[in-house]
Amino acid sequence: MKSLFLISAFSFFFFSISVAQPNRWQQRVKYNMKIDVDTLSNRFTGKQVLEYSNNADDQLDKVYYHLYWNAFQPNSSMDNRSRELGKQIINGRQDWDSRVKDRILNLKDNEIGYQKIISLKMNGVPQKYYYHETILEVVLSKPILPKTKVIFEMEFEAQVPLQVRRSGRDNPSTGVRYSMSQWYPKMCEYDYEGWHPTPYVAREFYGVWGDYDVTINIDKTYKIGATGVLLNANEIGWGYDKPNSSLKPINSVKRSWHFKGENIHDFVWAADPDYKHIVRKVANGPVLHVIYNAVSGNSANDSSWMNIADVAVKVLPFIESHFGKYPYPQYSFIQGGDGGMEYPMATLISGPSLGTIFHEWMHSWYQMMLGTNESMYAWMDEGFTSYADDLVSKFYYQKSSKKEYDDALKLNPNNEKLKNIILSIPENHSGAYANYFALVKSGLEEPMCTHADHYNNNFAYSVDAYSKGEVFMEQLGYIVGDSIRDKILLAYYNAWKYKHPNPTDFIRVAEKVSGLQLDWYKEYWVHSVKTIDYSIDSIWEENGFSKIRLKRNNPVPMPIDLQLTFKDGSTEMHLIPLDLMFGVKKVEGSQKAIIEKEWKWASPTYTITIDRRLNDFIQVEIDPSKRMADVDRDNNSVELK
Repeated sequence: MKSLFLISAFSFFFFSISVAQPNRWQQRVKYNMKIDVDTLSNRFTGKQVLEYSNNADDQLDKVYYHLYWNAFQPNSSMDNRSRELGKQIINGRQDWDSRVKDRILNLKDNEIGYQKIISLKMNGVPQKYYYHETILEVVLSKPILPKTKVIFEMEFEAQVPLQVRRSGRDNPSTGVRYSMSQWYPKMCEYDYEGWHPTPYVAREFYGVWGDYDVTINIDKTYKIGATGVLLNANEIGWGYDKPNSSLKPINSVKRSWHFKGENIHDFVWAADPDYKHIVRKVANGPVLHVIYNAVSGNSANDSSWMNIADVAVKVLPFIESHFGKYPYPQYSFIQGGDGGMEYPMATLISGPSLGTIFHEWMHSWYQMMLGTNESMYAWMDEGFTSYADDLVSKFYYQKSSKKEYDDALKLNPNNEKLKNIILSIPENHSGAYANYFALVKSGLEEPMCTHADHYNNNFAYSVDAYSKGEVFMEQLGYIVGDSIRDKILLAYYNAWKYKHPNPTDFIRVAEKVSGLQLDWYKEYWVHSVKTIDYSIDSIWEENGFSKIRLKRNNPVPMPIDLQLTFKDGSTEMHLIPLDLMFGVKKVEGSQKAIIEKEWKWASPTYTITIDRRLNDFIQVEIDPSKRMADVDRDNNSVELK
């Protein structure tokens, strides 16, 4: 006999769980770099002193560096990969990154990028090294023993590539002279899985936590935005020392900019003679910098960039209350790059789009402070960020009143800017679900655990990393309850910031906070391309009771929210737990809920009995919130007439 428990009689105990700080060792770096830039040849020389702490229990006989700019040479792996993907036609278009296409193949000698090592010493002793295009392999003359530190001294030179992807010079769309990302020889990460010398083919990054002390010597007319705090602000001026100050005059040909960032895993900067600088100070929070090109023909006007600064101040309290405290003393929104690309304490953005701003800033939480290996788990970076920026956008536009925009559009129906603003307002992650369903329908889906560079096509990567990752988080709210999911996110941030978490680490936090078993969710959603499809199979009356049989048509098992609507206007929510969860989510909202017996995942059908006559019903619906990514929602609802 089935037992029904009204929520008023069902005791659901939820304890506030303090998630213990994980004890996972981390390697550590301290960079001290000085570079000298020749803006005529677009080259620079550099000296790098790197203190490397081997906190592992392993002896290291080699180390590896990233040399990212070597990708911007004809017939490089990035060039070949882009052109090969471009041979595929998906959804009527070539499947290459439209920003790259075959542009690398056509770069001239003075337009390519390169990073060359002039000398490399460890503790004063020259080391042997070998180039593998974008990876430098260093065979050590003496191993680095566990729990010891060494000093690497390097001299290098580089040529800034013509802007193709993320970094480079003379960006044709933004007018920015230098977007300096992935610009220095960067130590590869060594973690509990070993070395990660990932070649630069297209996508994601992984870095070692540490401190950066960077001095940039460049033509005195150039202005710079960067990661970190400007230590010589009194010498520079230009709003860094006090609001609205001018760039201070000097007699020398070049000016030195000295930045320092602590507890970060990368460093970015950008430079242009025509940059403008807006500064905002958040009460009890960071200094915000907005730096943009004032003369580009494609640049928006000053008010648009001013709006970026003002909006950032408005949304930060919401961000911190939902995702954790921003711990650094500053953040910079810098015009440059080729769209939007995140780095510690800064982002490069091509224009003042609020949607881009929200997304790139949220990367500070889901990459810059958590530091997941995004090559392996891109969905934990892009997907979690997409989920978060959707919430930030909702908060901002609701606060700004969507009605104001709608009313303004009625008065100015041809105003494209207003149309774009309204179109950018998200609605319940619906775009992410639509993209995921389109990927499933295409038959091109690959597991989310696929390495970011190894997807068969850009389409599958993009939807998996951004949209399916976003759906993962919204659907988690369906499984455990939205309020519990929100607590999971804060607990995850507090437990794993600065520690490179992986999917299992996230799921363990979710299990501890929710009190539910969730490993099955990770296995189905991350490690497979199996899909969800539940339906209402049949409804009938028997001995004065109504029977409802549900059917699982596709392999992924899920708990079920079943809502009944009656002719008297009342509704009733029935929660059907999944046996693999060993529990049930906390009831959401104020609606009356009934906890049913668990559905055994191996059983394709499930029948519940309702103490109502069949002619009392108006509608029976599976998942009225539509948070479950059911690939066929047409069979989720039945109206009884």
